[in-house]
Parts: sequence; C-alpha cells; structure tokens
Amino acid sequence: MPYHAVDDTRLYYTDRGQGVPLLFIHGLGSSSRDWAAQVSPFAERGRVLRLDLRGHGHSERGEGPYSIAQFARDVAVFLRKRAAVPAHVVGLSMGGMVALELAASAPQLLRGLVAVNSVADMRLHSWHDVWFYVSRRLAVQALGMRRVGRLLARKLFVKPGQNELRRKFVRRWAQNDRQAYLWSMDAIMRWSVADRLGRIDVPALVVSSDEDYTPVAEKEQMVARMPRAELAVVSDARHAVPVERPDAFNALVDDFLDRVEDQRDALWPN
Repeated sequence: MPYHAVDDTRLYYTDRGQGVPLLFIHGLGSSSRDWAAQVSPFAERGRVLRLDLRGHGHSERGEGPYSIAQFARDVAVFLRKRAAVPAHVVGLSMGGMVALELAASAPQLLRGLVAVNSVADMRLHSWHDVWFYVSRRLAVQALGMRRVGRLLARKLFVKPGQNELRRKFVRRWAQNDRQAYLWSMDAIMRWSVADRLGRIDVPALVVSSDEDYTPVAEKEQMVARMPRAELAVVSDARHAVPVERPDAFNALVDDFLDRVEDQRDALWPN
C-alpha cells in the first residue's frame, strides 16, 4: 500500500487520475474509504487524492496527543511531497476543520476549499458542550468502538433503505484505534479558527445538510465572515452527506470546482 512518512509516521493515501489535484479528507473515526462515491466521478476531471489522517484507516497512530494544527501540517507536507499544490481540498466534519486550518495557515497550498458539515469553533463554551464531550468520551471508554458505532449509525442513517450503510459504518467504526480516536476527539474540542476566518481568502464552499448535528444558521454565520465563501444546503440529509446523498453532493462540488477554475483561467489565461 502507498504511504508517505510525516514526522516518522506513515500515512496511507491513494492517488488517481491526472490534472488539477483534489484532496478529500475524512472525518473523526472514519477513513479515506468514505470517499468511494467521489473517486471515479472526480477522477474524470482531474487528479483525486485521499489521505488517512494519523491514527485513522491504514495510517499509523504515531505519538499523541493530537491537534487539528498537526493534522493540517500532515496534509501540507503530504501535498508538497506529492507535488500536488495548489490543490482543491474537500473535508468532512473533522476533515473540514483540518481544511479550514490549512486555509488559514497555508493558503498558498489551496486553489479552493470545501468544508462539509463543519463549524469554525469546537471549544467547550457551555454546559451542553461539556456534557456532549464527556458523555461521548465515557461511552467510548465504557462501551468500546463497535457499540458506540452502532449508536452513531442509528443517528447517521435513519431511513429504512439504509441498512447496508449502517452495517458498513459499524464494521468500519469497530476497526478504530480507541486511543487515536480519543486523541482526535480531544484535538477537535480544543480547536477554533473563528478569529481567523477573515484571513481565509481562498474560494470556499461550505456545505451543510439540513439535518446536520449543527444548525445551518451556524454555517451561515461562518460564511458571512469569510471573504470568498458561499453556502450550499443539501435537503433531506444528515451528517455523512457524501455517503448518504453522493449524487447531490458531487453535483454541488463539481459546480463549485468549475466556477473556481473558470475564474482562475480568466485571471491567468494561457
């Protein structure tokens, strides 16, 4: 399997197609496999890369604790090593946070940004936030990854016809390294880009499901503070929208990439 080493930690990746690079970054407890429905369609238009963040999928765990800034640095090193800059970067949930962090800290590496069901500030501001964090952490420690996966699957895929998606989710979730998962969850709860949103001056698409964990209004507030951002809402969808409604999601991203590339061509004609 293909790996790149960053700080002595081997990170698994896939690289398919040619042309403008497009990197997909998964969410907490997931892996690059979650982007299976995006690979073939987008490989027809360019170069599709997927990366397993440290402690996820086939990548090594490395040393903890983790931080979102560290994940972003891993991505930056990976893109440079693969000669894939500047790239469009698409991230789901925690992956969107990594993409936002990368856009704030190293905007020269990005052509465009797509943050999917992500928010700008995950720090614990209320007792509700603290309860969510503590209860999730205790559940993982007490129940284990498989049983927590079953609970999450019922919230992510609620429709009768999504039985296979639920089974696949639980099977993959059970493969998570528990310590790496906890390190990653801690990294999320310490992270914020809220005070740097105005510095993210790359074309950005914020995608929100209408039934995501966090309300659409929170994404609207985030977009309002980003100079070149826009919001797209996917109806009848939950958190894992690229898996649940891949056709609708792919169409949104495809249109966004077309418009960004058209603008680049207008600014820098051959």
